[in-house]
Amino acid sequence: MKSYSEITPYIEKMAQKSNEGNGIMPDMYAKYKVNRGLRDLNGNGVVTGLTEVSNIQAKKVLPDGTTVPCDGQLFYRGINVRDLVAGFRADGRLGFEETVYLLLFSKLPTAEELEEFCAVLSEYRSLPTSFVRDMILKAPGKDMMNIISRSVLALYAYDENPDDTSVQNVLRQCLQLIAMFPLLSIYSYHSYQHYHLGKSLFIHHPKPGLSTAETLLNILRENGEYTALEASILDLALVLHAEHGGGNNSTFTTHVVTSSGTDTYSAVSAALGSLKGPRHGGANIKVVRMFDDMQQSINTKSEGEIKDYLAKLLNREAFDKMGLIYGMGHAVYSLSDPRSDILKQCARDLAIEKGKEEEYELYETVARVAPEIIAEKRKMYKGVSTNVDFYSGLIYRMLELPCELFTPLFATARIAGWSAHRIEEIQNAGKIIRPAYINVKEEMEYRCLNER
Repeated sequence: MKSYSEITPYIEKMAQKSNEGNGIMPDMYAKYKVNRGLRDLNGNGVVTGLTEVSNIQAKKVLPDGTTVPCDGQLFYRGINVRDLVAGFRADGRLGFEETVYLLLFSKLPTAEELEEFCAVLSEYRSLPTSFVRDMILKAPGKDMMNIISRSVLALYAYDENPDDTSVQNVLRQCLQLIAMFPLLSIYSYHSYQHYHLGKSLFIHHPKPGLSTAETLLNILRENGEYTALEASILDLALVLHAEHGGGNNSTFTTHVVTSSGTDTYSAVSAALGSLKGPRHGGANIKVVRMFDDMQQSINTKSEGEIKDYLAKLLNREAFDKMGLIYGMGHAVYSLSDPRSDILKQCARDLAIEKGKEEEYELYETVARVAPEIIAEKRKMYKGVSTNVDFYSGLIYRMLELPCELFTPLFATARIAGWSAHRIEEIQNAGKIIRPAYINVKEEMEYRCLNER
């Protein structure tokens, strides 16, 4: 297969022709009243369906019908995530498995139901014989998300009943994928480390009875060791990434692909392809790398230099010159992102355990001053605050998780939400999702070859 360095003059010429032939200009979206990106001019999402899985609240409706921003709230099956997290953390328990149960079955489990559910996930947490060798190690890749997607599609061939889209069978497939995702993610990373970076290869088999967070840390680390705080905070991050309102790109992809009647493996692989995109699943990597650049470029003990650096970010003069302060702002939330609020305290606790208080203080300084600079430079009237990516990247770094695993960890959590939405689409739809586009190309007459 031809590499990038082997792009021929023919390809360059034809790509230029393709660019010249594109007559769609940004102002045409307003002219034809098309909500680009399924967002109206105020940034509100275009309603495309109904769901009971989750909900986001970022505004309050006043008696006169106007809306005002409020502290962000996230609900899983009607339960406020803040209350869900407070509940299992007050008991000293890990909460991801409980969250998965809630998302799938629309109720909180009893102690007996939760124990049975965890046992089922533990039983399902294995891959087919020789799968790791044949699908992961024999064809190593440089991107974990691609390896995971390929592996998910390959699991179709190992399923005795892959195309049955009954709720019963899809639930079975989803539970197996939820259990398998930690293995697919970590084994893909080990394959990359060995074959592309020359590191020693080790593969730990999952230990029965461990939670998802504990399994991730156990099979990632060569010695298999982790602290209770590390497992607790990674578990919390999984809970907060498990689902988000139904309107995000990968979840919408799940609904669209599911509506065609396709199999579970194809639907999940499509969602993975969406999540891989840097506009969706890779933002916390950008946060970490932005802070790395900041620490290399300025004296981070000087608030003045920090402010100047942030202003340069917005002016496209620093880091990747995209004009963004990564980890700040959200398409829906304004005053606060509840996920960020929850992770903030955990980041502080972990920083104390890891001796990273100075790095944490830098994040806190940026979180405090960035909204002022954004409001001044962008003349924004919508509130701006830290989002979930701001602290999750810091937490993953302190947990010594490699950047290559940040998005796979997102997928390991979000497979729970995708599964709930896939089942919901099967239960309640019955029609293929088929959007409409307005053609803006004028008709042309066909000309015979000898006349062109």
